[in-house]
Amino acid sequence: MVRFGIVGCGHIAKKHVAAIEAVQGAELVAVCDTNEARLAEFAVDGVKGFTHIEDLLQTDVDVVCICTPSGLHPQLTIQAAEAKKHVVVEKPMALTLEDADQMIEACKSNGVKMAVVHPNRFRPAVVELRRRLEAGSFGKIGHANATVRWNRNQAYYDQAAWRGTKAMDGGVLMNQAIHNIDLLLWMMGEVDEVSSYHATRIRKMEAEDTSVSIIRFQSGALGVLEAAVTIYPKNLEESLSIFGETGTAVIGGRTANWIKTWNFSDLSDEEAMETIQKIESDPFGVPGHQCIIQDMTEAIREDRDPIVSGKEGRAALSLVIACQLAAETGKAVKMADLT
Repeated sequence: MVRFGIVGCGHIAKKHVAAIEAVQGAELVAVCDTNEARLAEFAVDGVKGFTHIEDLLQTDVDVVCICTPSGLHPQLTIQAAEAKKHVVVEKPMALTLEDADQMIEACKSNGVKMAVVHPNRFRPAVVELRRRLEAGSFGKIGHANATVRWNRNQAYYDQAAWRGTKAMDGGVLMNQAIHNIDLLLWMMGEVDEVSSYHATRIRKMEAEDTSVSIIRFQSGALGVLEAAVTIYPKNLEESLSIFGETGTAVIGGRTANWIKTWNFSDLSDEEAMETIQKIESDPFGVPGHQCIIQDMTEAIREDRDPIVSGKEGRAALSLVIACQLAAETGKAVKMADLT
């Protein structure tokens, strides 16, 4: 059995518990939270509870899931790595590239693996989109569009002091849109340059609630990234669109789980409809967190990197930071200039 521990017993930790329970060969053995009331909800059925991570790290856990506010991810990841524990860290892996690099180095130097929780890569529609790209079905890609039009009302930000702050939350790109950003990069490759506008228009928060960016990829293709948590009265859509000389694909819906457009020169209308109907029959597939835990379990046994490694998590973080810098300076930012 691969033994898991969870640090941070908030909302997202429940998904980790369910994922660990669903994966054969994985077992939850310990949890940690400074809030004893929250801890008590998770420290049941033989699962040990700790109020200090130092105590959890002295147990026989193999993997530590970091489920705390974002600003705490670096410190806790490094502590776990130095205790020779593998790490599954929630998104964003960090709020600065310096912290991300220290996390990656800590895991490398201590011979442990790190996975970053970007579970949307495992959605059935996203998997089909990736297959089309790998098959060359788009031909030369002209541009792509990533959109997150969601609602996080004021009560959401008021429920915890860290929400909406630059130090712990990071804003709409860092906290809400980073999953879609990960998908955009997974499909389109590395970015050359970005220009951005950010604003805090409606929510009472320190970080931005609205962001619009223009991207030039190293391939020469262009991209538009739009994200907001101000949509009234509820989440409207999350979408990812790719437009090429021989293919057009749009994945959308309130969450990007459904194929909205699927046109390729190498597919007949009947074949395209078959794919659309297959996705509609099971748009969510295996829960993404379960896929992340399954992959980490297999990565340990096979001694390989997880699919969404620290390097992959850093790429999404880099684009967010570039967008933030471009918005703050009013100038285009070259990715090569980021340190």
